[in-house]
Amino acid sequence: MNLTIHQQITIHQLRVDSVANSSVLQVGSAGSIRSLSQLYNTGGFTGPAPQLGEDNPLSFVPLPNPT
Repeated sequence: MNLTIHQQITIHQLRVDSVANSSVLQVGSAGSIRSLSQLYNTGGFTGPAPQLGEDNPLSFVPLPNPT
């Protein structure tokens, strides 16, 4: 079955509260959505990041309240 869709979409404001690695945001119609996952080591890291804890000051950074 062939479908022909003509649409006009006007978006004045789009708010996205959360984005994860497997998120899909679709506006309008699509014939198919194929998943694609790509990981890049752009920082040239050779090992895992250090764990956060009492010795690491990054664990004490105040984060905004998600309201």
